[in-house]
Amino acid sequence: MKMAVLLSGSGRTLDNFHERIASGAMQGSIEVVLSNVPDALGLTKAKKYGYPAFHAKDDEAINTILQEYGIELVLLAGYLKLYQPPPHLRRAVLNIHPSLIPSFCGAGMYGMRVHRAVKARGVKVTGCTVHFANEVYDEGPIVVQHCVPVEDSDTPDDIAARVFAAECEAYPQAINTVVARGIDSFWP
Repeated sequence: MKMAVLLSGSGRTLDNFHERIASGAMQGSIEVVLSNVPDALGLTKAKKYGYPAFHAKDDEAINTILQEYGIELVLLAGYLKLYQPPPHLRRAVLNIHPSLIPSFCGAGMYGMRVHRAVKARGVKVTGCTVHFANEVYDEGPIVVQHCVPVEDSDTPDDIAARVFAAECEAYPQAINTVVARGIDSFWP
Protein backbone atom coordinates (compact mmCIF):
# COMPACT_ATOMS: atom_id res chain seq x y z
CA MET A 1 0.00 0.00 0.00
CA LYS A 2 1.39 3.40 -1.00
CA MET A 3 1.44 5.69 2.03
CA ALA A 4 2.03 9.38 2.73
CA VAL A 5 3.08 10.72 6.13
CA LEU A 6 1.81 14.12 7.28
CA LEU A 7 3.64 15.67 10.22
CA SER A 8 4.13 19.01 11.95
CA GLY A 9 7.11 18.39 14.20
CA SER A 10 10.15 16.27 14.99
CA GLY A 11 9.21 13.14 13.04
CA ARG A 12 9.55 10.63 15.90
CA THR A 13 6.69 8.59 14.45
CA LEU A 14 8.33 8.76 11.01
CA ASP A 15 11.50 7.36 12.63
CA ASN A 16 9.46 4.45 13.96
CA PHE A 17 7.77 3.80 10.60
CA HIS A 18 11.11 3.87 8.77
CA GLU A 19 12.69 1.40 11.20
CA ARG A 20 9.68 -0.93 11.12
CA ILE A 21 9.50 -0.98 7.32
CA ALA A 22 13.26 -1.60 7.08
CA SER A 23 13.00 -4.55 9.49
CA GLY A 24 9.97 -6.02 7.73
CA ALA A 25 7.72 -5.46 10.76
CA MET A 26 5.46 -2.93 8.98
CA GLN A 27 3.81 -3.35 5.60
CA GLY A 28 3.39 -0.67 2.98
CA SER A 29 5.76 1.88 1.51
CA ILE A 30 6.23 5.54 2.37
CA GLU A 31 6.06 7.40 -0.92
CA VAL A 32 6.14 11.00 0.35
CA VAL A 33 6.35 13.02 3.58
CA LEU A 34 4.58 16.38 3.94
CA SER A 35 4.54 19.05 6.62
CA ASN A 36 2.56 22.20 7.18
CA VAL A 37 5.63 23.59 9.00
CA PRO A 38 8.37 24.64 6.56
CA ASP A 39 11.31 23.89 8.87
CA ALA A 40 9.91 20.80 10.63
CA LEU A 41 12.67 18.43 11.75
CA GLY A 42 10.55 15.59 10.35
CA LEU A 43 11.14 16.90 6.80
CA THR A 44 14.91 16.83 7.36
CA LYS A 45 14.66 13.25 8.64
CA ALA A 46 12.50 12.24 5.68
CA LYS A 47 15.11 13.53 3.23
CA LYS A 48 17.85 11.70 5.16
CA TYR A 49 15.84 8.47 4.81
CA GLY A 50 15.46 9.08 1.08
CA TYR A 51 11.76 9.97 1.01
CA PRO A 52 10.50 12.85 -1.10
CA ALA A 53 9.65 15.55 1.45
CA PHE A 54 7.76 18.80 0.99
CA HIS A 55 6.35 21.74 2.88
CA ALA A 56 2.68 22.04 1.94
CA LYS A 57 0.94 25.01 3.51
CA ASP A 58 -2.66 23.81 3.19
CA ASP A 59 -4.92 20.92 2.21
CA GLU A 60 -4.98 21.95 -1.43
CA ALA A 61 -1.19 21.83 -1.66
CA ILE A 62 -1.07 18.51 0.21
CA ASN A 63 -3.72 16.93 -2.00
CA THR A 64 -1.99 18.05 -5.19
CA ILE A 65 1.23 16.36 -4.07
CA LEU A 66 -0.58 13.20 -2.91
CA GLN A 67 -2.13 12.85 -6.36
CA GLU A 68 1.34 12.84 -7.95
CA TYR A 69 2.40 9.86 -5.80
CA GLY A 70 -0.68 7.63 -6.16
CA ILE A 71 -1.25 7.54 -2.40
CA GLU A 72 -3.64 4.92 -1.02
CA LEU A 73 -3.31 5.59 2.73
CA VAL A 74 -2.50 8.84 4.55
CA LEU A 75 -0.80 8.56 7.96
CA LEU A 76 -1.16 11.51 10.30
CA ALA A 77 1.94 11.49 12.50
CA GLY A 78 1.76 14.47 14.81
CA TYR A 79 0.00 16.56 12.18
CA LEU A 80 -1.57 19.35 14.21
CA LYS A 81 -4.29 20.53 11.83
CA LEU A 82 -7.62 19.07 10.82
CA TYR A 83 -6.88 17.58 7.40
CA GLN A 84 -9.45 17.46 4.60
CA PRO A 85 -8.42 14.80 2.06
CA PRO A 86 -9.56 14.60 -1.54
CA PRO A 87 -12.77 12.59 -2.07
CA HIS A 88 -11.00 9.36 -3.12
CA LEU A 89 -9.00 9.35 0.17
CA ARG A 90 -11.85 10.47 2.43
CA ARG A 91 -11.91 7.13 4.26
CA ALA A 92 -8.16 6.44 3.98
CA VAL A 93 -6.63 8.73 6.61
CA LEU A 94 -5.22 7.14 9.79
CA ASN A 95 -4.40 9.09 12.93
CA ILE A 96 -2.90 8.25 16.30
CA HIS A 97 -4.18 9.93 19.43
CA PRO A 98 -2.35 9.79 22.80
CA SER A 99 -5.31 8.59 24.87
CA LEU A 100 -7.96 5.91 24.86
CA ILE A 101 -10.70 7.50 22.78
CA PRO A 102 -13.36 8.60 23.77
CA SER A 103 -11.45 9.94 26.80
CA PHE A 104 -9.23 13.03 26.59
CA CYS A 105 -9.85 13.76 22.93
CA GLY A 106 -11.38 16.33 20.61
CA ALA A 107 -10.37 19.79 19.47
CA GLY A 108 -7.44 21.18 21.44
CA MET A 109 -6.54 17.84 23.03
CA TYR A 110 -3.13 16.78 21.73
CA GLY A 111 0.37 16.09 23.00
CA MET A 112 1.21 17.16 26.53
CA ARG A 113 -2.25 18.70 26.97
CA VAL A 114 -3.63 15.16 26.98
CA HIS A 115 -1.04 13.83 29.43
CA ARG A 116 -1.53 16.77 31.83
CA ALA A 117 -5.30 16.18 31.72
CA VAL A 118 -4.80 12.46 32.39
CA LYS A 119 -2.64 13.27 35.43
CA ALA A 120 -5.06 15.93 36.70
CA ARG A 121 -8.04 13.59 36.42
CA GLY A 122 -6.25 10.83 38.30
CA VAL A 123 -7.03 7.99 35.91
CA LYS A 124 -5.20 4.70 36.47
CA VAL A 125 -5.04 3.64 32.80
CA THR A 126 -4.41 5.63 29.64
CA GLY A 127 -2.93 4.69 26.30
CA CYS A 128 -3.21 5.44 22.62
CA THR A 129 -5.75 4.97 19.87
CA VAL A 130 -5.16 4.52 16.15
CA HIS A 131 -8.30 5.48 14.25
CA PHE A 132 -9.49 6.58 10.87
CA ALA A 133 -9.84 10.34 10.75
CA ASN A 134 -12.94 12.06 9.51
CA GLU A 135 -14.13 15.67 9.53
CA VAL A 136 -14.44 15.73 13.35
CA TYR A 137 -11.43 15.43 15.66
CA ASP A 138 -10.99 11.89 17.00
CA GLU A 139 -14.34 10.47 15.87
CA GLY A 140 -13.51 8.03 13.04
CA PRO A 141 -13.57 4.23 13.37
CA ILE A 142 -11.03 2.81 15.82
CA VAL A 143 -8.48 0.29 14.49
CA VAL A 144 -6.26 -0.40 17.53
CA GLN A 145 -5.98 0.73 21.15
CA HIS A 146 -3.10 0.00 23.52
CA CYS A 147 -3.36 0.59 27.27
CA VAL A 148 -0.64 1.72 29.65
CA PRO A 149 -0.81 2.03 33.45
CA VAL A 150 -0.65 5.39 35.20
CA GLU A 151 1.12 5.34 38.55
CA ASP A 152 0.29 7.87 41.28
CA SER A 153 3.89 9.07 41.19
CA ASP A 154 3.92 9.63 37.40
CA THR A 155 4.49 13.09 36.01
CA PRO A 156 2.90 14.11 32.71
CA ASP A 157 6.34 13.51 31.13
CA ASP A 158 6.40 9.95 32.53
CA ILE A 159 2.93 9.33 31.10
CA ALA A 160 3.96 10.80 27.73
CA ALA A 161 7.00 8.52 27.51
CA ARG A 162 4.98 5.41 28.33
CA VAL A 163 2.24 6.35 25.85
CA PHE A 164 4.75 7.07 23.08
CA ALA A 165 6.31 3.64 23.60
CA ALA A 166 2.82 2.16 23.18
CA GLU A 167 2.26 4.28 20.06
CA CYS A 168 5.43 2.82 18.51
CA GLU A 169 3.78 -0.62 18.71
CA ALA A 170 0.16 0.34 18.06
CA TYR A 171 0.53 2.43 14.90
CA PRO A 172 2.47 -0.16 12.86
CA GLN A 173 0.09 -2.85 14.14
CA ALA A 174 -2.86 -0.78 12.94
CA ILE A 175 -1.27 -0.19 9.53
CA ASN A 176 -0.62 -3.92 9.12
CA THR A 177 -4.23 -4.61 10.10
CA VAL A 178 -5.55 -2.10 7.55
CA VAL A 179 -3.31 -3.55 4.83
CA ALA A 180 -4.53 -7.07 5.66
CA ARG A 181 -8.24 -6.32 6.03
CA GLY A 182 -8.67 -3.38 3.67
CA ILE A 183 -9.81 0.13 4.45
CA ASP A 184 -13.49 -0.46 3.75
CA SER A 185 -13.77 -3.15 6.43
CA PHE A 186 -13.53 -0.48 9.15
CA TRP A 187 -16.30 1.79 7.91
CA PRO A 188 -20.03 1.10 8.40
